[in-house]
Amino acid sequence: MAKIGVEESLTDVQQALRDKGHEVVQLNHEDSAVNCDCCVITGLDKNVMGMQDVSLEGSVINADGLTADQVCSEVESRLQ
Repeated sequence: MAKIGVEESLTDVQQALRDKGHEVVQLNHEDSAVNCDCCVITGLDKNVMGMQDVSLEGSVINADGLTADQVCSEVESRLQ
């Protein structure tokens, strides 16, 4: 399955993705997104300073307002 980076505070999303067989790594420093197929963020600190540095080739999913199941569905649809 895919390697998914997930922000530390999204523990319910981490568990749901593990239950579906994905490898989950916590996004707790700049290099943790390396080699991830997809990343899930809370959206709380998204583009705070109006600058964006892209260090990921995969999709980034903003989990703000989504349930863990909705995030899993979004991850799986982007990986196809």
